[in-house]
Amino acid sequence: MGMLSLPGFLSCGKKKDFSLSNEKDAHTSDSNENLERGNWSNKGDYLLSMVGYAVGLGNVWRFPYLTYQNGGGAFLIPYTLMLALAGLPLFFMECSLGQFASLGPISVWRILPLFQGVGITMVIISTFVAIYYNVIIAYALYYLFASFQKVLPWSDCFSWADEFCSKTRLVSDCNATLDGEIIHANYSFITSNNLTCLNGTMNYKPAQFPSEQYWNKVALQRSSGLDETGNIVWYLALCLLLSWMIVGAALFKGIKSSGKVVYFTALFPYVILLILLVRGATLEGALDGIEYYIGRQSNITKLMEAEVWKDAATQIFYSLSVAWGGLVALSSYNKFHNNCYSDAIFVCVTNCATSIFAGFAIFSILGHMAFVSERPVSEVVDSGFDLAFVAYPEALSRLPVSPLWSFLFFFMLLLLGLDSQFATIETLTTTIQDIYPEVMKKLRIPVTLGVCILLFLLGLTCVTQAGIYWVNLIDHFCAGWGILIAAVLEIIGIIYIYGGNRFIEDIEMMIGKKSRLFWLWWRMCWFFITPVLLMAILVWSLVTFSPPTYGSVSYPAWGTAVGWCMIIFCVIWIPIVAILKIVKAEGNLCQRIVSCCRPAANWGPYLECHRGERYNHVVDPKKEKEHEIPTVSGFVYTQQ
Repeated sequence: MGMLSLPGFLSCGKKKDFSLSNEKDAHTSDSNENLERGNWSNKGDYLLSMVGYAVGLGNVWRFPYLTYQNGGGAFLIPYTLMLALAGLPLFFMECSLGQFASLGPISVWRILPLFQGVGITMVIISTFVAIYYNVIIAYALYYLFASFQKVLPWSDCFSWADEFCSKTRLVSDCNATLDGEIIHANYSFITSNNLTCLNGTMNYKPAQFPSEQYWNKVALQRSSGLDETGNIVWYLALCLLLSWMIVGAALFKGIKSSGKVVYFTALFPYVILLILLVRGATLEGALDGIEYYIGRQSNITKLMEAEVWKDAATQIFYSLSVAWGGLVALSSYNKFHNNCYSDAIFVCVTNCATSIFAGFAIFSILGHMAFVSERPVSEVVDSGFDLAFVAYPEALSRLPVSPLWSFLFFFMLLLLGLDSQFATIETLTTTIQDIYPEVMKKLRIPVTLGVCILLFLLGLTCVTQAGIYWVNLIDHFCAGWGILIAAVLEIIGIIYIYGGNRFIEDIEMMIGKKSRLFWLWWRMCWFFITPVLLMAILVWSLVTFSPPTYGSVSYPAWGTAVGWCMIIFCVIWIPIVAILKIVKAEGNLCQRIVSCCRPAANWGPYLECHRGERYNHVVDPKKEKEHEIPTVSGFVYTQQ
């Protein structure tokens, strides 16, 4: 029996072959509206990838501490407001931008060629972040493997410890009553004479928890400073290699493979958080920890302090991963008529709810640690590396079956980190795909592996004995001002130069016509509130700049200079690209600037059938040279 074949166009830009012998290929292409770039296999792949990208380590190790520090439950007021005024508007904008054009963070700036350097800045910052973020994942892997022991190696002061290591606070001296007189004596004299220290008069010897010394002396083999590079810590280098192997394996088929991996990596951390919360809530002292977190009586007066609002804005801004390029890259694989509006709200609300939920799991166990070590909760609470690798492991080591809880916690950190890393690397490969589509179609796996190998080699500096100082330095500079500068220029370029109302019409082509009342809030935020807030955060950050430190260790002047060089390298492409675009344009200076502020000839929906009347003049890039007729406006119109 001969094969029956009837070619035809079933949907936008998608040619379908009804060959009876090719049912598997036919089914595969059904999920792809855009055959050249590909699409997410289903909506769940996309949403979980976005949740995994947005929900990261900061939700666990930074938000709970900021809440405790800034008035407890009262902090949720500025946090929610900043979500509505700054986080969600930018998030929705980037999701819409990527989905509309089906392009990555550099190519999408066909919308405004003068600002294409902003996209380059985003990609370079994502590259820097990918280098050190996987080092943090390597730390989590190391502690995960170290948890496979009957006795956790940081549970007590073992052979690696020095004289300052102690599980409890050691009293050095205090006041006591002897023969009716108050005397001041060292603690050995007090105890030998069966005396009792008066409340509030005890002075303690400098002491460090075993987990703190293990982190510095064993895990990191930390040197005295950035000046002392030392050797590569071989087991951290192996963990780093393993983390890059996991990332490469998850991304070898792009979104088709990573979209399936995230069903586990994005969802399982919630299972672990719930387990830790249930376990923590049953421990003595848990209520004290939660009261420190939310506060028995929230300190509303804290809302009068500008620092609280700045902390809320920066936490929302960095937690949602806006202006990194990843949101644009992930959204570019959506089908054109996907409801990016509801997606943006779902991901943002999920991200913030996760932060609040994680706080209960973290503080319940820290409260128990304070109880058993007879310290106030404020002395055991910390953020960042100290929370993840010192305070919380110390708390877990005091629980029954501590290796199990330690394994679960570090497995959760591993999954949270991997999710974000998947999206960051996908941002880089999407950029390469947009520039060299034919290469990526044939060589996606070698290119992806090449990116992973290159970033692994660059990350080896961060697993030397001075590695933690480099990780902290990159985080301090690249993940700070560079992102803020990119975000400010992004919203100014799209709303004030391309046109906010024009951008809204683009969104309506995807999600349907909406009322003026629907857009009132978004117009208020995009045109005024969000850019003003971002500028305020940027100026505040510059004014309050202080040289980077790691704990009590200050950085040498050359280290700070390297940090400035990194941030300059990230943002210098914005003026360089703008100047190059103006130089290549035609006409006098004003005409050149104006032409560069207009969308490129090939700006618009990626597939022809989505362009409608508004973009029917756009020529497919592949056919551009055959059909183009230049006009004064700089657009290219199709020969009729």
